[in-house]
Amino acid sequence: MKRIGFTLFALAATVVSPLCEDSSRPNILFFFADDQRHDTLGCAGHPIVETPTIDQLAARGVRFKNMFVTRSTCWASRTTILTGLTSLSSVEPDGSDRVRPDALTELFSDQLGQAGYRTALFGKWHAKMPKGFQPEDHFDDYESIFRRPYFKEMPDGSKRHTTELVGDRGVEFLKSMRDDDRPFCLNLWFNAGHAEDKDLIPGTGHFPWPKAMNGKYDDIVMPVPRLSDPSIFESQPEFFKTSNHRERYHWRWDTPEKYQLNLRAYFRMLSGIDHVIHRVLETLEEEGLAKNTIIVYSSDNGYYMGDRGFAGKWSHHEQSQRVPLIVYDPRLSEDLRGRTVDPVALNLDLPATFLDWAQVEIPASYQGTSLKPVIENDTPPQAWRDDFFCEHQNPKYAMSWLGVRGARFKYARYTDQEPHYEFLHDLKNDPDELTNLVDDPEYASVLEQLRQRTQTLAEQYANAPIPD
Repeated sequence: MKRIGFTLFALAATVVSPLCEDSSRPNILFFFADDQRHDTLGCAGHPIVETPTIDQLAARGVRFKNMFVTRSTCWASRTTILTGLTSLSSVEPDGSDRVRPDALTELFSDQLGQAGYRTALFGKWHAKMPKGFQPEDHFDDYESIFRRPYFKEMPDGSKRHTTELVGDRGVEFLKSMRDDDRPFCLNLWFNAGHAEDKDLIPGTGHFPWPKAMNGKYDDIVMPVPRLSDPSIFESQPEFFKTSNHRERYHWRWDTPEKYQLNLRAYFRMLSGIDHVIHRVLETLEEEGLAKNTIIVYSSDNGYYMGDRGFAGKWSHHEQSQRVPLIVYDPRLSEDLRGRTVDPVALNLDLPATFLDWAQVEIPASYQGTSLKPVIENDTPPQAWRDDFFCEHQNPKYAMSWLGVRGARFKYARYTDQEPHYEFLHDLKNDPDELTNLVDDPEYASVLEQLRQRTQTLAEQYANAPIPD
């Protein structure tokens, strides 16, 4: 695989001040993957997955070690980024996951558009909007490119992977900026690495990969999941053992043959994203846009990949909630590059960050915090979050929960069970979350504090004022 050209980074290396005075309104290029947890990148230490382009962005930018989603599922995470609101604050309380109309009045794309930005989104939409909502009304350029199937038939009869199609649209958009002097915000939202659960192509399993990745990883025997000991699965409550996590595990991970086929295919998907990002960034440079374009890479939620005997996401474990976040800002001085930072970041923070970069006032309704001060300072701000509210409402699969994740402790209360089922994990002493401390008397005061904290935050978000 060809690596990204170094000219892009050479431009950045010439910057001597923290920010360039002539680039106060930068372009924003947001690459958004699907179902990718935090550790499946080369720069995050993964021993197999090859992501050379993203790795170089991290080497010349800032990687957030502690990036989380507040709700681990595709549409909810994407809606949070659009609205700047948690699911609890923005969706109908009827279990439909439809976004309330009053939560759609301050989308980040609208705010940027009103400030003179050209906005575009190509790729996976999947947000569950109210009747009559048209995404194309909120972007200057928009095209939904969804899987089912991943390979789309072209006019000449050939087939092209959606990852490549998203990249094609990104390249076309950047070339169209030759005669457009507006700053832009380009969103390339991939379907990969989401599984294709229907209409499977023989020999590809559940993860059809771009043809450019054919043969990749064929010579590697995939190691079993680190948390694959059967005792870990057996220690779970019964509703976990019979959940959609386990059902989907049997779809794709429950035999050595399925596991080897599907994990190789999944890794090819991730490397396929990296391959397309390389092509987009080459165009960015060729069009003379690289020097003033901030590049962001993240994912909508994590992924179990067989850990704990599970597939999917949705629940409270780190594999589900924790995702990558890499920010490459060409305006940063050399001493601020190549950092891995500790402050907790949330998907809730991204829309506020985009607006902050663009010098647009962040709406009072937004519930996240701009990450700009963390990115632009070697010492992060002292006043930063100590914990965050997290949730998932899914009565269909009896997996609704809410809780709090702090620096040391994580609490989750599953509410479809009667009585409610609680988890308490000590992340310092038990980072793999293998021990539930709810019944341990030594942690009784911590448990009660986190119960109250969860309730306080839930009430705060449920009653959050939404603009008219």
